[in-house]
Amino acid sequence: MSGATTEHPPASLPSTNPTLSLWLSPDANPLAREGSEGPLTSDADICIIGSGLTGVGVAYHLSEAIESRALVPGSPLRVVILEARDFCGGATGRNGGNLTPISFICFAERKEQYGIDETMRSCDLEAHSTSSMIDIADRNGWSKDVDMVKTTNISLLLTEDEERKVRTDVECAKSANLSLDGVQWFTKEEVQETFQTHYPAVTRPGCNLWPLKLVTKLYECSKQRAGEYFDLKLHTHTPVTSVVKASPDTNRTWLLSTPRGHILCSRVVHATNGYASHLLPTFAGPNGIVPTRSQVIATRAFVGPEHFQPYSWRGNQDGFAYWFPRPLEPGEHYPLVIMGGIRTAAEPSFERFVDDDSTLNPIVGKALRDFLPTIFEGKFEHGREPEMEWTGIMGYTAMADPFVGPVIDLATGNNADFKGQYISAGYGGHGMPRAFACAEVVAQMIIAELAGREWNHPPWLPKRYLTWNRTRCCN
Repeated sequence: MSGATTEHPPASLPSTNPTLSLWLSPDANPLAREGSEGPLTSDADICIIGSGLTGVGVAYHLSEAIESRALVPGSPLRVVILEARDFCGGATGRNGGNLTPISFICFAERKEQYGIDETMRSCDLEAHSTSSMIDIADRNGWSKDVDMVKTTNISLLLTEDEERKVRTDVECAKSANLSLDGVQWFTKEEVQETFQTHYPAVTRPGCNLWPLKLVTKLYECSKQRAGEYFDLKLHTHTPVTSVVKASPDTNRTWLLSTPRGHILCSRVVHATNGYASHLLPTFAGPNGIVPTRSQVIATRAFVGPEHFQPYSWRGNQDGFAYWFPRPLEPGEHYPLVIMGGIRTAAEPSFERFVDDDSTLNPIVGKALRDFLPTIFEGKFEHGREPEMEWTGIMGYTAMADPFVGPVIDLATGNNADFKGQYISAGYGGHGMPRAFACAEVVAQMIIAELAGREWNHPPWLPKRYLTWNRTRCCN
């Protein structure tokens, strides 16, 4: 199959002994080993590979369509989610938590590259995705259960060049009539007075949460919709090792192999993000989906929560960095701060083409440790070790945008060899505000196909996300 090269082979399967992520602590993951023992489902209508926000999001949107009677299949739609490790054990569960839509960030650059319509759709998709998740949590009374904090995201502008760029972005977004509600500028004097750090800043609305807990709720909600027309099963610790054409004497199209046995199905959804090329070698290499390792620490501040909450933060010194405080646990006086990014410290690779999250990069680790004590003098202790540190694998693309839609051969644009397979992957480290909406797109494509009607392009979906529009940028 075209795509993979010796220089850039397909990604490996996820490591069997990943670093321990705070988000995946055993007491927070009741579905960790769900379906890992006993009989393996052998036949399904749809197999979803990956149990993160994308995979579970597809199942959620399918179940919603059936519950609302937007789709009424003649027999129960049998959906199976397959996960190589613990439930939600990929990038969503390991790295996520910052649910802040892009808003004006990089607006001018995107406008120059893709035009105003595509740039507005980039913003619209993230607004749709985040508002959908927040609305679902609010409507079902989950907000407290998933530690959802509706907050203000503060971008510290650490260099004059960055400040000029962001001001250009805001002005460009304003001229395009993008909603800038909640966007506010602060001089370095105002920031110094309020936060005791000497950089100018700009704010935008944001949110953070415990991603695993939200994905668990979405799965449980989907499972509860099971009935006459819908059946959902989950098999964790069941890595898919190959997807091949099924024998012509079966009534299914695809045969999935796992160490526990085989599954026949009619449709496959690849929701594996940075690991996508393991099963789809055409997505290996720089024009496909590049596995890229992220590193995260959980470190304790030495001032009360009033100095950080209800804020989340980002900054660009030595590479993109983000951080936000966790809600205080009973008996805690100082907030635990989650911080990730700064992989540009790992020159020259920047952790690209690294798909192993069982180890840490000490260079990135040092950069993470040094960042907050330098930015906030006196609020974090220099030299103090974090309480936890872990890595996770993201998926990057040449356009920094995901592939969404039917699987294609990137070299030719041909779908014939993959008919019935779909993908939503390659979020460029920005999956929390995008994955749920992209999952909705894939689910709607499948629903349209099952119902024998034409799929309608949502007005908020960037056209460049669609797989059939990507071959011209990938050759």
